[in-house]
Amino acid sequence: MTWVPGWDLAAFAEAYARGTTVTAVITSVLAALDAAPGSLLIGEPLRDHALAVAAELDRIGPGDGALFGVPFLVKDNIDIAGAATTAACPGFAYRADRDATVVARLRAAGAVPVGKTNLDQFATGLVGTRSPYGIPPNALRPELVPGGSSSGSAVGVAMGFVPFALGTDTAGSGRVPAAMNGVVGWKPSVGAASTRGIVPAVRRFDCPSVFARSVADAAAVASVIEGFDADEPYSVRIDASSTPMRRLGIVVDWPAAAAPTVAMGEAYAAFVAELGHADVELVGIDVSPLLAAGDLLYGGPFVAERTAAVGGAIEAGVPGLHPVVRDIIGNGAIWSAVDAYRAEYRIAELRRLTEAIFELVDAVVLPTVPGLLTVEEALADPIRANERIGRYTTFGNLLALAAIVVPTAQAVAGVPFAAQLLGPAGSDQALGRLAAALTGERPPAGSASAPERIRLVVVGAHLRGQPLNGQLVGLGAEFVEATTTAPAYRLYALNDQVPPKPGLVHVGAGGSPIAVEVWTMSAEALARLLCTVGFPLALGPLVLADGTSPIGFVAQPAALPGADDITAHGGWVDYLERDRAGRP
Repeated sequence: MTWVPGWDLAAFAEAYARGTTVTAVITSVLAALDAAPGSLLIGEPLRDHALAVAAELDRIGPGDGALFGVPFLVKDNIDIAGAATTAACPGFAYRADRDATVVARLRAAGAVPVGKTNLDQFATGLVGTRSPYGIPPNALRPELVPGGSSSGSAVGVAMGFVPFALGTDTAGSGRVPAAMNGVVGWKPSVGAASTRGIVPAVRRFDCPSVFARSVADAAAVASVIEGFDADEPYSVRIDASSTPMRRLGIVVDWPAAAAPTVAMGEAYAAFVAELGHADVELVGIDVSPLLAAGDLLYGGPFVAERTAAVGGAIEAGVPGLHPVVRDIIGNGAIWSAVDAYRAEYRIAELRRLTEAIFELVDAVVLPTVPGLLTVEEALADPIRANERIGRYTTFGNLLALAAIVVPTAQAVAGVPFAAQLLGPAGSDQALGRLAAALTGERPPAGSASAPERIRLVVVGAHLRGQPLNGQLVGLGAEFVEATTTAPAYRLYALNDQVPPKPGLVHVGAGGSPIAVEVWTMSAEALARLLCTVGFPLALGPLVLADGTSPIGFVAQPAALPGADDITAHGGWVDYLERDRAGRP
């Protein structure tokens, strides 16, 4: 089997079971990363290191490694032995002499780190725009922020380069980017996964986090990285709960200052309405204590912990400091010890109120972000934009909660609505089971009727025999027929696409019929596929020769300048064959 972007853990396991070598897979992944947006990684892919690990894995064979031969990306505030850790600040960079605990555990399970990802500098920000290494592109809509601070990790997973990536989460850094890019974000209970070998943000509340394309994959990775670490003072032994979660807290009346946008509120209401058909009880709750705790993280003395962690670099004025980050961390010194103790007392009070909420419910269901945010908006008002996008996440670690973010079938302007499930400490796995059940990742046991299937038209790299066809097959899609569009389209060979892709554009008069294929897939599978579709492609309705209008892959007009018009070839496959043969 040949690796294609979008493989999940099961696809890697199947490939190796069929005799594919780890070296072949990792070589392909590294080649894809070479062509990735330059702002995705900090530095080059870890080529020499990854290929050396791959060769050793090929020598010893699969064995019992749960993640044998699986490539992953690592946020660049997490140490990999022999690689630089920058925390997105060139003047702070150092070469790590040992793996962070979470990286070591993944490597012991057979996983292969292939690159260090971009982030908001010193993990200070939720927008993904605060890095001297550039702004990673949002995988769904390029004008939107990627979310931060774990921007590159979320984007790398959403674009299909790896099945999972490590991030960190203090105020939502492992949840906001997941929401903005349509992937799963798994934030463990505080202390469940060791932070040893991670550049601190607010050390007492920092968590390693996992990005993946499914809850099942995120849970598998979390089970590897979690566990007590005697060498980390803030590591704790978690008493994991296995109690099913049936009573779910929802917001009926939003505080005026914290209400989501109209579109986000409608998506949340639609998701909650669907929960009414599940085997759960919905309970209205007051989220004021949660929001009040979140206000303290950025608006109180806890920012002084960031100053304690990396303030020396700020004071020294090391090269590459981002001005917004410099000012935030530099201002941590204004807080007194008295301020810090008062904040601790207030958090203790709010934790007690939070405990009362979880006496009423097993989990709380919230949006992850109050609304979508553009790069332009974030750059124009960096402080308030950051506060706004983190409104529903900043309290999570202060209140010792576990959380999982999952994309749902609802959408806001083309971005899947991201439901955030929060539970008390130790509820990680129970939350995972709830997330999978509520989003339909696993079909209900004993279901007698087949789920409705949706027609999808593919025109390029997803055609049979083309590099991304494995994505369709892996999602359970079934081939229906080869046909053509109505004579109203033009086809272009898009620039800078890996693998190469065409762009189909409706032009009406002056168009031609273009060869396509029709497939069917479940709504759940289509939602997962949608998460892989980034600029310049989109999914939208198109007209076939028989007059029907299923959805299919279309190109955004902004991608067409400079692209070759290949309409005369009649289709993508014929164009590739003639191009290889050197015929005009």
